[in-house]
Amino acid sequence: MPALYYEAVSAIIGLILLGNLFEARAKRQTTAALRALADLQPRRVRVLRDLKEVEIAIEELQRGDIFVVRPGERVPADGDVVSGSSAIDESMLTGEPMPAAKGRGDRVTGGTVNRTGALKVRATTLGKDSALARIVALMRDAQASRAPVQALADKVSRVFVPIVVSIAIATFVTWFIVGGSFVPALVAAISVLIIACPCAMGLAVPTAVMVATGRGAQLGVLIKGGEALQRAASVNVVLLDKTGTITAGRPAVVSIVGDEAALSLAAGVEALSEHPLADAILRAADDRKVARASVTGFESRTGRGAMAKTAEGRRVAVGNAVFMQELGVSVSAHEAEADRAAQRGETPVYVARDDQLLAVLGIADPIKAGSVEGIAALKRSGHEVVMLTGDVRAAAEAVAKSVGVDRVVAQVLPDGKVAEVRALQAGGRVVAMVGDGINDAPALAQADVGIAMGTGTDIAMEAGDVTVMRGSLVAVADALALARRTMRTMKQNLFWAFIYNVVGIPVAAGVLYPAFGITLSPIIASAAMAFS
Repeated sequence: MPALYYEAVSAIIGLILLGNLFEARAKRQTTAALRALADLQPRRVRVLRDLKEVEIAIEELQRGDIFVVRPGERVPADGDVVSGSSAIDESMLTGEPMPAAKGRGDRVTGGTVNRTGALKVRATTLGKDSALARIVALMRDAQASRAPVQALADKVSRVFVPIVVSIAIATFVTWFIVGGSFVPALVAAISVLIIACPCAMGLAVPTAVMVATGRGAQLGVLIKGGEALQRAASVNVVLLDKTGTITAGRPAVVSIVGDEAALSLAAGVEALSEHPLADAILRAADDRKVARASVTGFESRTGRGAMAKTAEGRRVAVGNAVFMQELGVSVSAHEAEADRAAQRGETPVYVARDDQLLAVLGIADPIKAGSVEGIAALKRSGHEVVMLTGDVRAAAEAVAKSVGVDRVVAQVLPDGKVAEVRALQAGGRVVAMVGDGINDAPALAQADVGIAMGTGTDIAMEAGDVTVMRGSLVAVADALALARRTMRTMKQNLFWAFIYNVVGIPVAAGVLYPAFGITLSPIIASAAMAFS
């Protein structure tokens, strides 16, 4: 009877299909985060039509419709709260576990979870323009992209395939000449071809990219592709914008020296002002439940302050030291406290009634939550951290000292930020720029890796390679650590795929047969290929 190999054929096909199953399972797991995001949007939504709640399909929702979100439900679309208050779980968007308080006028994002109160929301952006749809599109593009290191695997594969075919032919010829038998020679040649299937080499890089982008989404970090991921792994200098990146980007009253009742008078005057510091004073009064004094005859002095009169006809002035001197108000009583406030990076605002100084309000842009921890994490991982800001040096250095930044470049315009990035790149450094405003967009585009804060402008996010949705520097440190770990994984994958073939091909070709009498059947070769 001639030798038959039916069971070998079925076993080989079965093992190769098992390898395909492993490959499909790996790919499916890497896209789990993407599918989870895509499934976050509810399919039905309750809208108000003629003062009645009507349930419709999400596709029928139109811009301007007012929809209702009850406690425990997901927000069906992006919109602005028109009534109600609640705590919204935005962890799918930001990675932050703490719910965010939302009330009238606040923005909510489709896919987030309403935890406590009921909300009525006016729909603003729908379909592919919504935040969730844009995130899903970014992730899909990123997972389909190629990292530059993939080119190495492609080059190896282009050389690898003809070499393996040549080795298989040589194996057949050698076994046929030495053994004088066709079947053993053919089996050895087939074993070489099967064991050398370059599946592991082809999966090494794209699978790591897909896993990294999915994991990044869970951390509130959107990475725009394999190339950005690979560049981020090489970053050694991180440039940080100050306002909106390290600080909250919204001035607030952080200290009051003197009569706290002066806050009521200051709020009464500033309620009629459009100055940026006026908003800080009004919010401080509201937060402390301080009523705004009733005033008339408001008068603004550009660059110095403002004044008005109380119902009793007494003059109230709010402004800087120069304004007080013009009005004949002595600031000497609180001059030392004002100097200390300035050293802390605060802007001193004086409040006087008639000729008497009542208080000094210290106004500053408070440090954003996570800035200190994020900068410390960046420094621990070996990154040099530099602050770039258009603010004056004294204020910039005060902020830098409080968060642990050692080097400050102050009073720079957008073109100055770009020049600083170029200077570092000319010195051989790999630069990441972190910013949130329109003025940061040129530097974000120039940097090797632009990291945009998700709390900033759309222009900044378009210019960036990475978007940090939760707007925290801790997430920036997470993003760079993720990139480094992913590159390490890619290199390990390629190393083991290569070593497996270096060891497996000679064994399949029969190099162990003369010394140990060991040959490798196609079944064992297909099993090894599947598990590689």
